[in-house]
Amino acid sequence: MQTSLQNINIRNKRVLIAPLDWGLGHATRCVPIIKEFLAQGFDVLIAAEKNGAALLEKEFPHLKILPLQGYRILYTKNKYFFFVKMLSQFTKILAAIKYENKWLLHIIEKHNIDIVVSDNRYGFHNIKCYCIFITHQLFIKTGNHFTQWFAQKINYRYINKFDECWVPDIKGNENLAGQLSHPLAMPTIPVKYIGVLSRFNKSTSDRNFDLVVILSGPEPQRTILEEILLKQLKEITMKTVMVRGLPSAIDNIYSENKLVEIINHLPANKMNDLVCSSNIVVARSGYSTVMDLAVLQQPCILIPTPGQTEQEYLAKYLAAKKYCITAEQKNFDLIQEIQKLSKTVLQKFPTSETIVLKTIINELK
Repeated sequence: MQTSLQNINIRNKRVLIAPLDWGLGHATRCVPIIKEFLAQGFDVLIAAEKNGAALLEKEFPHLKILPLQGYRILYTKNKYFFFVKMLSQFTKILAAIKYENKWLLHIIEKHNIDIVVSDNRYGFHNIKCYCIFITHQLFIKTGNHFTQWFAQKINYRYINKFDECWVPDIKGNENLAGQLSHPLAMPTIPVKYIGVLSRFNKSTSDRNFDLVVILSGPEPQRTILEEILLKQLKEITMKTVMVRGLPSAIDNIYSENKLVEIINHLPANKMNDLVCSSNIVVARSGYSTVMDLAVLQQPCILIPTPGQTEQEYLAKYLAAKKYCITAEQKNFDLIQEIQKLSKTVLQKFPTSETIVLKTIINELK
């Protein structure tokens, strides 16, 4: 049963925003959403934990962050066991959804929440407030027709419990996520394309760095890619910065190569400047990273997380359109891919105006 905006008294203008804890992408793409809610006079609370909470606390030190346990999914080192590993944790995911649904009811009553914005947290809905679900994966690719059909049914079963669905992409043929965000069958609730979301803004910085490497995503694959790249960066003759994507890390690591600087984490404004001042970006093909690179229009090499069919699809889809080049993590050769990029004529990423998100949030008043 959905809640109508007409039946909700938005007297507090208080919104709770909760990103999923799978990597940092869900948290980073919530940054522009939080900023827009604040700009339009809403009182914002955040629900998160660990790295996601640490990142958002650095971006919004004045906002209250409510500790909320994540799904805490474990990933496999072997891409061929990825789906089996996910399937084995299905009951764990269901338990997490049930937990967050109960947790949300308590928080709504305690903090007088009017609107809930859930970035891929399936249990974040309640008839006592207006609930919005954010996803770019309306269609979930698994690589198998039966499991795709099954995943689609489960996905829509949960999405349809919300009042509306926001898709961070551009409506129409010129988009970033292809079939993922533009499926043949849509949810039964209203679906709104809110444009390309990014913490970043394009600037004309001096090109101070030849290469920027941005690590992200869940373990153990984040560390596996880091180890692969650290070995290759020992010999590189390009001025390079590696950002490890670890906002909670205390200890620093250092490269033997004086041309290479390694940083645990950067806030959005400094990361923005760093990426704009680089000639080439190496990163995962996570969708939030893709949106950041689209806004900045940076030449990039995308490395999908092994076994994550969504990232594998995105990388191939974007490379086919000549927005980037892509390479598998296995046997990745940094110098070889940089040479390949230098011979490729890239097209500009499609992007959108920020007015789209402003308008949609304004409709909630």
